[in-house]
Amino acid sequence: MQVFEEIQALFSQQKSFVCYVKPNENVWNLLVQQNDEIIDFICQAGFVFMPFHKGNQVIIPFEGNTFSQGNLENLEKKSTENFTSESNQKEAFEDLVSKGVLAIQQGQFDKVVLSRKIVLKEQISIIETFQSLISTYPTAFRYLFFHPKIGLWMGATPEQLVKINQNQFETVALAGTQLYSENVIWATKEIEEQQFVTDYIVTKVKDKINNLIVSDAKTVKAGNLAHLKSFISGELTPDFQANDLIKALHPTPAVCGLPKVQAIDFILKNEGYNRKYYAGFLGEYNKDNQTDLFVNLRCLEVENDVVTIYVGCGITKDSNPEKEFIETENKSMTMRNILVSKTF
Repeated sequence: MQVFEEIQALFSQQKSFVCYVKPNENVWNLLVQQNDEIIDFICQAGFVFMPFHKGNQVIIPFEGNTFSQGNLENLEKKSTENFTSESNQKEAFEDLVSKGVLAIQQGQFDKVVLSRKIVLKEQISIIETFQSLISTYPTAFRYLFFHPKIGLWMGATPEQLVKINQNQFETVALAGTQLYSENVIWATKEIEEQQFVTDYIVTKVKDKINNLIVSDAKTVKAGNLAHLKSFISGELTPDFQANDLIKALHPTPAVCGLPKVQAIDFILKNEGYNRKYYAGFLGEYNKDNQTDLFVNLRCLEVENDVVTIYVGCGITKDSNPEKEFIETENKSMTMRNILVSKTF
């Protein structure tokens, strides 16, 4: 298909671009930057790519750049392979979770989201892996982002940060994870974890918006996983606009914890690596008076042909370190299941 040939050419020329497909849609969107500058986000309309904590807050503006769209035809599914990790991180991650549980028991915070990165040995075919990702996860926000000064990222995230149309907004509280089955039963730990996220979002926005609606938590399927999700919507007031809402929400307790400041401090001091754009957010900002942003989960980074998958999970006082490690392994399969080997 022509769009994938164009992406291959852009990547070969080291040109900045993003290609993305929205949830439950069959339309590809391609935005190509006309230079290789890192353009800082200052609320201009464009595709934003934001870090978890500190780093370049990047935008590819719509103005002055090339934007195209087209329908996806049937993608040929390539055979994928089970890539091996560089090292076994089980003990290190379980120690980190134990440290997090202890901090919660000591009253430092109520919840913390801890993560790790999985480095894979084999090289992947970028284009064929992206095609595999698009066809495998139709309900996710699927993207491939490249900037020569930032790197290459791709992902299939199930989590909306916020959707804004004029003054109407929607967001979700997504937390709790297990392997999907027909009869999902949620433990108290997972129900509590999801409620933390819902309560946080409601607290942040209830005094600043009108007509707040919060749905009950429902089970939703994302790839091979199940999550608990509540929908939250309302009306922005004139003195509380899109960027105010985004700043209030990011990062949500679904990616850092509660209280936010203490949880982030623990993450930065104990995780032992830089999340970069994992658990940040990305998407369209103010395109035709609409904003459509997603949390950067279920993602990978390719740097010098090395593939790094980022995974995390929410830790509460009831967390079991081994079960949390297994949860990160399950989450990593979202990306592992779509990897196509590079042929030489």
